Amino acid sequence: TIYEKAFGPDNTDVARILSDLGDLYKYRDDYDSAEALYKRALAIFEKAKGPDNTDVARILSALGDLYEKRDDYDSAEALYKRELAIYEKVKGPDHPNVAMILRDLGDLYKYRDNYDSAEALYKRELAIYEKAKGPDNGDVVFCLKILGTLYMERGDFASAEPLLKRELAIEEKLLGPDHPNVATCLENL
Repeated sequence: TIYEKAFGPDNTDVARILSDLGDLYKYRDDYDSAEALYKRALAIFEKAKGPDNTDVARILSALGDLYEKRDDYDSAEALYKRELAIYEKVKGPDHPNVAMILRDLGDLYKYRDNYDSAEALYKRELAIYEKAKGPDNGDVVFCLKILGTLYMERGDFASAEPLLKRELAIEEKLLGPDHPNVATCLENL
């Protein structure tokens, strides 16, 4: 590419372009091409910046998502855990970026019917968002919905109900009583 000729094949700008191309291929369901691009970008970032930085973590997330789409859950889990460790080290354990990774990992556990692990991660995600953004915001609403839905899937309606009612109250406060999201909340109750 032009960047490789201008800056060399190990330049971090080249790695960013490779990652973007990997995203394109992944969304076109060309997983083999995407994987090769992500791995090349990962190698560049690790060499240039070391193993514990957010650029490496972003590529790990993209690769984890790719492996999840391939139903390679063990590989996805390992990458998400490494990504989580990087963000906890770099940003701190209560940073909103950590919460986003907890959701990805929690979703993976849920897909694998590991509800206890998913529940623990979803609860931690909720606590991070409440602390960072306050009790009444869209991220908290989404956490309440995910956790409430998890409880419903397990048949634990007593635990689901207060979460879904809280979700409804926040949505009504933020969006008004006639918003379609409010109707969806009512339907879930």
